Amino acid sequence: MTVMPILEVPDPRLRVVSKPVETFDDALRTLVADMFETMYDAPGIGLAAIQVGEEKRLLVIDLQEEEDEDGKPIKDPQVFVNPEILETSDEVSTYKEGCLSIPEQFADVERPARCKARWQDEHGETHEAELDGLMATCLQHEIDHLNGVVFTDHLSRLKRDMVLKKLAKMRKAAA
Repeated sequence: MTVMPILEVPDPRLRVVSKPVETFDDALRTLVADMFETMYDAPGIGLAAIQVGEEKRLLVIDLQEEEDEDGKPIKDPQVFVNPEILETSDEVSTYKEGCLSIPEQFADVERPARCKARWQDEHGETHEAELDGLMATCLQHEIDHLNGVVFTDHLSRLKRDMVLKKLAKMRKAAA
């Protein structure tokens, strides 16, 4: 497995609409494994293929919400190939979202609290489920990436500018 470089804003590839996955082979499964390795290394809870430069409708999520007896997160890796949102709730929820492509920046984003989704796994098997809580938020966030959208696009212009200024200041201090 390989840790891949993660694209960061303002890289124009983050604005590309990803293409559907048509071939479910060892190359796809290797990419999935590399994406998990990259996400865990970052560390994060979700990663879309476009964030590592692959224009594929593929994303991985591991909320790691539970801990073992030593207090270490229990991994629960989930793969979503060609995911689509079928329905969303009228009820909304707000989460303080962050993004591996906008490092160390967070802002409150309002999204539907629940969604019904359909996707394939890395073997091409189709799944459908009602999702809520952090999983619903994370899936919507990552699908946004597949459509060329980043979480700051959901913010007011003022809040978006504040986040991007903080990011620029952080980068300048690191340079």
